[in-house]
Amino acid sequence: MKLKLFQVDAFAERVFEGNPAAVCPLQVWPDDALLQAIAEENNLSETAFFVPAGDAFELRWFTPVDEVDLCGHATLASAHVLYTHLGYDAPRLRFLTRSGELTVSRSEAGLAMDFPATRPRAVTEPPAALLAGLGGAPEAVLAGFDYIAVYASADEVRALAPDFARLKQLDLRGVVATAPGCPGDAGAGDFVSRCFYPKLGIDEDPVTGSAHCQLAPYWADRLGRDRLSARQLSQRGGTVGCVVEGDRVRLIGTAADYMTAELHLP
Repeated sequence: MKLKLFQVDAFAERVFEGNPAAVCPLQVWPDDALLQAIAEENNLSETAFFVPAGDAFELRWFTPVDEVDLCGHATLASAHVLYTHLGYDAPRLRFLTRSGELTVSRSEAGLAMDFPATRPRAVTEPPAALLAGLGGAPEAVLAGFDYIAVYASADEVRALAPDFARLKQLDLRGVVATAPGCPGDAGAGDFVSRCFYPKLGIDEDPVTGSAHCQLAPYWADRLGRDRLSARQLSQRGGTVGCVVEGDRVRLIGTAADYMTAELHLP
């Protein structure tokens, strides 16, 4: 069996920045074991698979070790592949996922993904493993589907050197460190973040779209604006545009092609 595979840098203006994702278009679903094996072989933070479903697409995401409920950058990469390589020309894509129906549309700023918003709650007694694992005391800790550690400055977030073995002990999906953007630094955005997912086999994710489903509502409330620019401070770095609209968040980004390949499978 031969399958097409595209590797795309998402939330990137050029190759070698943003977050790499593999995208594998399918006509029917094979066994889950094969999907997981392909994701493990790719060894990227996410491999996306989609299958046509009427006027929509069923979309699934796999890390090297497990399937996940929501992934932003691999959704962006999948939409990029459909629009750029597979001839899809409708103004809006519909993806049917574990997190419900997600849509992606073209905009002047890039591809805009419509995702569910999560409003994190305050954590009055943060887990000891969280504080020890981060190694830098945050101003506040919140919880959505990740723990969110809020710091006073981007420099504090940039300087973190986490103990991933400790963070792996936590009960939630992962840990997001965040802070306001640097005043006067146009590239820093309104807020910054770093995202750690050792439980999923990803110590630090380069750019995490799904994390901004939690971050954007928090910073929109704190800054009093519903349109925000976010910068993830990983080694590769990437920018995410955010628009909070009630219980939804639009995440906006661009993508760059890195590789087109053919898989040879038994």
